[in-house]
Amino acid sequence: MRSIQIRSGSSLKLMRFSALGLLLAVSSVTSVWAKDELPVENAVLTHAPQVPPPISRDHPAKVIVNVDTIELVGQLSDGVDYVFWTFNGAVPGTMIRVREGDLIEFHLNNHPDSKMPHNIDLHAVTGPGGGATSSFTAPGHTTQFSFTALNPGLFVYHCATAPVGMHIANGMYGLILVEPKEGLPKVDREFYIMQSEFYTKGDFGEGGLRPFDMAEAISENPDYVVFNGSTNSLLGKNAIHAKTGETVRMYVGNGGPNLVSSFHVIGEIFDTVWVEGGTLANHNVQTTLVPAGGAAIVEFKVEVPGDLHLVDHSIFRAFNKGALGTLTVSGDEDLMVYSGQQSDGIYLPEGGATQSVNGGVPEPAAPVAKNKEEKMLFGQRIYERNCMACHQENGKGLPGAFPPLAGSDYLLSDPKHAIDVLLDGLSGEITVNGVGYNGVMPAVSLDDQSVANVLTFVLNTWNNNGGEITPEEVAEHRAAK
Repeated sequence: MRSIQIRSGSSLKLMRFSALGLLLAVSSVTSVWAKDELPVENAVLTHAPQVPPPISRDHPAKVIVNVDTIELVGQLSDGVDYVFWTFNGAVPGTMIRVREGDLIEFHLNNHPDSKMPHNIDLHAVTGPGGGATSSFTAPGHTTQFSFTALNPGLFVYHCATAPVGMHIANGMYGLILVEPKEGLPKVDREFYIMQSEFYTKGDFGEGGLRPFDMAEAISENPDYVVFNGSTNSLLGKNAIHAKTGETVRMYVGNGGPNLVSSFHVIGEIFDTVWVEGGTLANHNVQTTLVPAGGAAIVEFKVEVPGDLHLVDHSIFRAFNKGALGTLTVSGDEDLMVYSGQQSDGIYLPEGGATQSVNGGVPEPAAPVAKNKEEKMLFGQRIYERNCMACHQENGKGLPGAFPPLAGSDYLLSDPKHAIDVLLDGLSGEITVNGVGYNGVMPAVSLDDQSVANVLTFVLNTWNNNGGEITPEEVAEHRAAK
């Protein structure tokens, strides 16, 4: 028998081991030494919707992660600003990607201009507070702690300084991916998507700098439910892109702080879902639940071109509170997978009565546009929500059913006709560019500013001949009815 001395606190204890025990002890000590000899690298951190590159090494490393907490004013929606509390200056915070078995040396730096102390709870950490107890950081200070990434998966991180809910609700959350040792299957595109809620004093769309509303947060009644920190983060010029035949993987997190997400991509089926960001894989899934403080990895192949819309399928959150994004797919058609429209006809079993969108309940007040360009931008958002399904993205309408707005002689001969159509709806036969239409246009409950915005957008799009409608003109028409 042989003996080995092991230091325990300040005392030395003589312990005897069998040959097997000695082997295990030496193995354990060797693994500790190996940690000290690990190669060192700085983590690549990316802002949403970008994802850090896959891990190419086949061994653990010591990974240095630097994260700054920054409080700043940013845009929550058109004309709506908010004081965000952030990790690395964005909502969500930058995505972190490491490998199972890596030793993470984490540095949290609280900007000197911050008004609040902050910390970080990473759900990938095994230890008190997920790191929060070791990272309480006052403004102008920096803290450090280390942890080993023991479990593979996709994990949320967030601030856990009291009041915890307020720090999260102000934007302090993000994702950390711990790749399994064997790596993840290769895909063509990866995206970082994170849903969350914002609770503001004032209604959805109410302009200006909006403060946090604790009462709304406690009652779990958000004004905004969004992807990646704002209503427009994944729309228009911010849409994400793929090509037909490519495989797309989305790392989807839910910062909460309160609501469960029903994540869905309209026009796609998830080939694989790693449920709750873990190792359980489900297949052929239409919608997956992502709990507050949880995550999921979804993967699918895109077969046909077009716009696929990302939504929380608690659907009013998507179209009325902002949880809406676009994946634009380019490439060749496959008519066997999806034909597009093959026929169209008029079907009006309810008769000719003019209907009303929203049951006559007006939408929230539109932000006040400072100039024509802003008016068109705000009007485009209204068009996408209320008009595009019938009149189409290109403004050409649907032959035999919905008249065009692009080059419409009915509209352009007297744009003020359109004010009455939006306010009152329209039924009966009309002629547009020599073609007869006999359908129903429902009245849309918009305020004067919104009507002016959307009509100005229409008048200046699709090579129409321009012009501008003012809220005052809309108010005159409304008063004259």
